[in-house]
Amino acid sequence: MKIYDDKHIKNIVLVGAHNSGKTTLAETMLFEAGLISRRGTVEGKNTVSDYHELEQERGASVFATPLHTEWRNYKINIMDTPGLDDYLGEILSSIRVADTIVTVINARNGVEVGTEIIWNYIDKYNKPTLFVINQIDHPTASFEDSLRGIRNLVGNNAAQMQYPIKVDGAQGIIDVLKMKMYKFSSEGGKPEKFPIPDSEMERANALHNELVEKAAENDEELLELFFEKGTLTEDEMRQGIKAGMLHHELFPVFCVSALQDMGSGRLMGFIDNVAPAAADLKPEQTLEGDTVEPTPEAPTTLFIFKTLQQPNVGQVTFFKVKSGVVRVNDKLENSRTGESETLNQLFIMDGKKRIAVNQLVVGDIGATLKLKDTETNDTLHAAPKAVTIRPIAYPQPRTKKAVWAVNQHDEEKLAEALKKIHSQDPTVTITYSSELKQQILGCQGELHLANIQWLLEKVYGVEARFEAPKIAYRETINRSSSSSYRHKKQSGGAGQFAEVHLKIEPWEEGMPEPEGFNIRGKEEVELPWGGKLVFYNCIVGGVIDLRYLPSIKKGILEVMESGPLTGSYIRDVRVMVYDGKMHSVDSNDISFKIAGSHAFKEAFLNAAPKLLEPIHQLTVKVPEDMMGGVMTDLQSRRSLILGMDNKDHFQILKCATPEAELYGYSTSLRSLTQGKATFSSAFASYEVVPDNIQKELVKG
Repeated sequence: MKIYDDKHIKNIVLVGAHNSGKTTLAETMLFEAGLISRRGTVEGKNTVSDYHELEQERGASVFATPLHTEWRNYKINIMDTPGLDDYLGEILSSIRVADTIVTVINARNGVEVGTEIIWNYIDKYNKPTLFVINQIDHPTASFEDSLRGIRNLVGNNAAQMQYPIKVDGAQGIIDVLKMKMYKFSSEGGKPEKFPIPDSEMERANALHNELVEKAAENDEELLELFFEKGTLTEDEMRQGIKAGMLHHELFPVFCVSALQDMGSGRLMGFIDNVAPAAADLKPEQTLEGDTVEPTPEAPTTLFIFKTLQQPNVGQVTFFKVKSGVVRVNDKLENSRTGESETLNQLFIMDGKKRIAVNQLVVGDIGATLKLKDTETNDTLHAAPKAVTIRPIAYPQPRTKKAVWAVNQHDEEKLAEALKKIHSQDPTVTITYSSELKQQILGCQGELHLANIQWLLEKVYGVEARFEAPKIAYRETINRSSSSSYRHKKQSGGAGQFAEVHLKIEPWEEGMPEPEGFNIRGKEEVELPWGGKLVFYNCIVGGVIDLRYLPSIKKGILEVMESGPLTGSYIRDVRVMVYDGKMHSVDSNDISFKIAGSHAFKEAFLNAAPKLLEPIHQLTVKVPEDMMGGVMTDLQSRRSLILGMDNKDHFQILKCATPEAELYGYSTSLRSLTQGKATFSSAFASYEVVPDNIQKELVKG
């Protein structure tokens, strides 16, 4: 295979809502470049990118798939991504290593919520971006509605490069950069080129002049030329458009029919000679505060953006060369582990097809096999000191499930399988809650969960069960209470004796010290599960020896680990130990620990104990016309609306919602809004559970 330098490598990622036509466009681009002789279809389950059995079963992209093509002395690496936000991890990893984002819009649906979600991440990374309005030949397509949606996203920075027209019943595209008309046959393919018809010349000239002005605005020299000549040449316009894309201030808009291969060749030509190359982007900043210079002469640095477990192959590791040149058998150090990795093989990937190469230069994307201990977000480097590329920030889980193996003997196998799934998809989280005694799996939604279950069964041979995780309630008290307990045990030989008198009160930050006690010592214990135990020594006259106070506290802490109402952790209590008795022979640490625990438990039950539940701050973005159903649903989930805002025909609701009511919310919201609403949640605080619910929980 021909070796391309960093100035002739373009890395693009195809993003967009579900069913926008990304996979079809990728297939058409490979066909246009002659990399494949026949185009596959999603329905035919024979496209290059959607090759995985799971994708063919679902009829949609699930994984981000690297492809490549060669076009007019340029190499274009293409990442075809899923469209559903359940697979956001796959999308983000691809955006992270792309030089240009190609956002595909279905002209039948316009800019959808899925596109807006992805746009927020593109905008955050400041990536050069162009828009492609697809399916322009469909009877229900609306190019203008789609263009308006793009302008709602990026404002006046949208730069219209083309628009579709009908010419004698055939599909045409007017190109206002080249000022030509392309006319396609019903089979698509290479178009005929014509001058722009007189009937379209006024509109085309206006758009051309607008494009000239936008191109000139992004380069001072071009702006001077524009003022001097009143226009720019086509090459000068390309220069200005590229500068605008690099500044994230100009977003070209194209139109195609990927299914009929209309306009895809022109799009690829623009990617070749205008869209930024790897060499045009800013140097990468490292966590160490250094800069990775994107030159072939610099020490080799690879950023691992994706890993994939393939049956009969093992782990495939995908990387972008951030600096230098990587060659077969190179030894590089992993900055996270400090261990050396040998790259015995290098590949360019086209779906499941691996093409062996001897080297890859800075800016290129490749893969290798069977690295020992290298994961997604790792950096491999040849520099003498550590180099760590800033990692991809993945979203927090929106759906959580307790998971265990149906067959108890498969628990270890399940743990290993989940570890592998997490390694290839960091948006899948696995934690074990010692409090709840459950293994908790986090993911992005019900579709994501269904795919995890499919992988466990079909790839790893483990049958797993999923259910709602238990809720981590807390117990506390509403009022003060006093109690005493005498522990006395005589069974031959040394006996056990201890008597403890104590008072407990609710604790809150900044409250005054307890009254009526001679405070001789105070200890604030930060509890591992949140909140505090404030423990006071109020013993007078030495009725209990000081050496037994730690044992009393230990007994109290043991009760606090399993509260008497539901077995949940106790928090935010202060305890004053003010009296008691001891025996010169029979008193010991265990006796005072037992006496302290019993006295505390009795006092707790008499102090109006209350359950606390975790409350999440929930943020929901919903179309204005769907507010009613969403609000009704939130109220049924005991949500307290904290505020409302509006943005671009969407309402943004902020509410406090009990964690117990969030189970299944992802599915419910998708159903209520046809997938047009999104949400995020984060733990906010613990609040008192309503009495009727507490009764049910204590009873159960």
